[in-house]
Amino acid sequence: MNMKNKLTIITLALTTVSLGACANYDETPACKGAFSLDVRMGEASTKAAMSQDELLSSAKVSIYKGDFSGKVREYVYSQMPESIYLPAADYRVDVAAGEISKETPELASWEQKSYRGSADVTVKAGGSNNVTVTAKVCNVISNVSFDQSVSDAFADGYSCTVGLSAEPSARLVYSAAENGKDCFFIASGFEPSLTWSFNGTLKKDGSSFTKSGEIKAVESGKRYRLNLKYTEKDGILAFDLLVDDSTNNIYDDIIFEGTSTGIAQSAKYEIWAGHFTAHADVDEAQYDKDKVRFEVRAKGTQDWTPVTAVRESEGTFSAEINGLNPSTTYEYRLVLTSLESGSEEILSAPSDVTTDAAVPVPNGGFETTSNDESSKYKSFYDPASSDPALQKQWWGNGNKGATLVGSGSVICYPDASDYKEGTQSVCLQSRWVVVKFAAGNLFSGHFGDLIGTTGGTVYFGRPFTARPTALRFWMKYSGGVINRESNNVPEAGKKGNYDKASIRIALGTWDFKKYGGDAYSPVMFDTTNPGTFVDFGTDASTIAFGEKIVPSDDSNPAKDWIQVTIPLEYRSLTTYPTHIIISCAASMYGDYFSGYDDSKLWLDGMELLYE
Repeated sequence: MNMKNKLTIITLALTTVSLGACANYDETPACKGAFSLDVRMGEASTKAAMSQDELLSSAKVSIYKGDFSGKVREYVYSQMPESIYLPAADYRVDVAAGEISKETPELASWEQKSYRGSADVTVKAGGSNNVTVTAKVCNVISNVSFDQSVSDAFADGYSCTVGLSAEPSARLVYSAAENGKDCFFIASGFEPSLTWSFNGTLKKDGSSFTKSGEIKAVESGKRYRLNLKYTEKDGILAFDLLVDDSTNNIYDDIIFEGTSTGIAQSAKYEIWAGHFTAHADVDEAQYDKDKVRFEVRAKGTQDWTPVTAVRESEGTFSAEINGLNPSTTYEYRLVLTSLESGSEEILSAPSDVTTDAAVPVPNGGFETTSNDESSKYKSFYDPASSDPALQKQWWGNGNKGATLVGSGSVICYPDASDYKEGTQSVCLQSRWVVVKFAAGNLFSGHFGDLIGTTGGTVYFGRPFTARPTALRFWMKYSGGVINRESNNVPEAGKKGNYDKASIRIALGTWDFKKYGGDAYSPVMFDTTNPGTFVDFGTDASTIAFGEKIVPSDDSNPAKDWIQVTIPLEYRSLTTYPTHIIISCAASMYGDYFSGYDDSKLWLDGMELLYE
């Protein structure tokens, strides 16, 4: 299938205006070059909801440093200057056009397409070059068609709902009127799944018929065709996968029955490290609806454990099977009671399911340290370690900025004199450092750069795709009355209030291009600009969050060591994270440079739970 009419062509002509030997990102005039961008649209689709002119004028052009250290320019094409002056260096140019370029795009649309493209470019002083960015349709595309057998078997009003998530804004309903239409989804997150659900009323007896399924790990720029056919004993649902201008067609047949009994497949997102949800279809004309159960066992073992199923609707049952071990294959079977004989029947052969892996917190006991980062302080990794997980920095802190005046200003350090497990803990100590308050802190990520004497940049997050259910750790805390404050601190962080410790955990799908970070630590805080602070309790890209706030007044429960468990509250059970953020502070309002000079927070034995 020729998809050239789906392309947006962006041509960037780069011309340098001066000569000289320049270091990367040198801001001197003699080391700058000029971008001159000529944007041209390819042949437009005849079905495009936006015209060529509209796509062109609304296209967003973003320019990033080639080392992934941040965005340097962003323009709407219609407002872009004729020349863009940049230091001689490597860059990446991203283009977004169509629906995805809007502030609040429609996640699912019958008409509005989205386009993305990217290219690398090098700006050289005294030279010129050209780069072309090809922006292709980046939607996940569904196309549902109903065979004549569907309209013959079902009364008017049957439908098939298709979506990329449980959110209503990311779903569309195909009725007979939308037969054969394309639907365009904006995908996000790790390996999104396209779900479908057919609902109808059988003409023969007026009974409701429901069937659902999932196409796992769908990809942007691909079309997924769902051709629905119905027979009394067997039905076929076929997928025809097309990729832009590719002729590669992939077919996957799924068989279902008008009245079926047996185990139904669990969706990928229903399988966790410590539990999964089992499903079954049961013919209630043959079997007792009040005596439906599953039995489960680790594969290769002898004893079965019974789990009572819950009736979700007529003929549809499920059960959450808990208490499982990570990375383990289990087998489970369906056990029913015959209405005719009253005897139990084991239905078909057992089905297999393998639980997710339980990914740990690297160096959660804080036992491994080195001076690799600086001779002034210990960092919580060691390139000489025999464990690859401990060889690279995972935990970051503010020592890099605090110790510019000397090693006596360390705000995060190992403490071998006070610990709960192993041979040491980590202590976070707030301090007044010459001209600025520095909160003791520890986080997954890395410290960026100082911004004069007013603040710095902090990069939060590490790549992570597992789904824990809680964070557990040992803690001890001592603090006092806040004696340092900034002008913009919230009321609770002002002088006279007691300081508080905070421990937060978040899982999310943060795009570093939106949140200002880099590919490994996507969320950047500029401590001089509270507008960059992300509230993970309300943030749209956060899929799970939990926190523990501990006061330092007389109500402090952690005057001595206590074990704390922070449950993770999932806002989406169908989305997989791309990164994890764990952020700990001896002074809760340290981002605002407010707190008590000698607040101390000890942590030890930090682990993720997978229940």
